[in-house]
Amino acid sequence: MSHTITVPSYRGGDPGPRPRTGRRRTAGLAAALTAGLMLAAAPTAHADTLTKVIRVGGGPSEVAITPNGKRAYVTNSGSDTVSVINTFTQRVTDTIEVGDRPTGVAITPDGTRAYVTNSNVDTVSVISTATNTVTTTIKVGDGANAVAITGNGTRAYVTNLTDDTVSVIDIPTNTVTTTIKVDDQPREVAITPDSNRAYVIHPNEDDGSIPPNADDSGRVSVIDTATNSVTNTIEVDGDPYGVAITPDGTHAYITTVNGVSVIDTRTNTVTDTVWVGFDGDVAITPDGTQAYVTQGWGINTVSVIDTSTNTVTDTVAVGPWFEAVSVRGTSGVAITPDGTRAYVTHEEQVWVSVIAIGDSLLAGSLGSSGSAAWPS
Repeated sequence: MSHTITVPSYRGGDPGPRPRTGRRRTAGLAAALTAGLMLAAAPTAHADTLTKVIRVGGGPSEVAITPNGKRAYVTNSGSDTVSVINTFTQRVTDTIEVGDRPTGVAITPDGTRAYVTNSNVDTVSVISTATNTVTTTIKVGDGANAVAITGNGTRAYVTNLTDDTVSVIDIPTNTVTTTIKVDDQPREVAITPDSNRAYVIHPNEDDGSIPPNADDSGRVSVIDTATNSVTNTIEVDGDPYGVAITPDGTHAYITTVNGVSVIDTRTNTVTDTVWVGFDGDVAITPDGTQAYVTQGWGINTVSVIDTSTNTVTDTVAVGPWFEAVSVRGTSGVAITPDGTRAYVTHEEQVWVSVIAIGDSLLAGSLGSSGSAAWPS
């Protein structure tokens, strides 16, 4: 059985102005990689399907989904807002003004609050999900970039890209209680399900090349959340951009310019590397069987990795038809708690793509998004 990728037909309007962006893209890679990369995946019995493209604010960077799966919160780094998507109707129901250049977003386990990093003003906006209003603004370190919340809901860890620190926020009081000195330029952060460790990724020295030099290696700092100190540093092959941890806490998936490095969290060693292209972000399904990886360097696709074999089993084309291959690529990704959909941001445009995972489209679990639709 041959493997094909189908791009749904859309009628698109003006894609709008190109917003500011926190990540670099390159046009040269698109032409060189598209033909081979999009056909590299093995066939699957039930391929994932692009079902919807939703227009949000300028420069959608990251996305997080509430624990009940009813809403997705998207940071728009180019318009200083957060878009709230109703995941049943697949429409934007609220737009919340936050700080200058919002990038990261995380939602508390009880679903009552969303924490948003504002990288240009070094703050975190706390949003009440009941009213979709900002209730508190917290000052953190210089260049607040990403945020993750512990599974017990007591603390938020914020990477500060410019001053090489991680701020620890006590969620009940919304105050910074600890600042942890880490390696250079902490980008993204993920926390193990038991809340015991935080994994923070760092690039190598940036020589200004776009894309980054594939010969560079990056690093991962492991923070013990009991002592809020770095207990281990792991080297990965290539400049890292995203991190996610499996639901059982045994592995961390790190996206890099050279593919995806798989870390065994029990030994904190790299045990495998999966080539999927010049990667952006990564999210893992709730059952831990699949990892979804965005192509952060110029191709509008998402690669699907089988975590039992660490092989690419599917490649899904996303975005409107007029963006199928572009300099913009894909950025953030989040998966609904029931594992039926993946939400993908296109940071250098104005779109969020919705992917139906596996049989979910046939099962009718997508509400009004059960068929491919034009951008809305």
